[in-house]
Amino acid sequence: MKPLLILALVGMSSFALADEAQPVSSQPVAQQYDYTMNLDIKRVINLSTIPNVCEVVPATMTYEDHQGQVHTIQYRAMGEGCQQG
Repeated sequence: MKPLLILALVGMSSFALADEAQPVSSQPVAQQYDYTMNLDIKRVINLSTIPNVCEVVPATMTYEDHQGQVHTIQYRAMGEGCQQG
């Protein structure tokens, strides 16, 4: 009887570890933006910080569409470090 109990406990503990090993994906997969995309933006959730450099840098935006789905796009933006002058 004890071997069956031990076997059951080992089996249950391996299921518990399997649940912990799965990565939690809270962020949607980012799409590369291009000018042909029609974006349905209801609410902007997050914008990446644009660095203080004078060059084109990668940026991301996470937003919610009108159906409640969350999307993340990657795009290129001009840095904030260029002087206006």
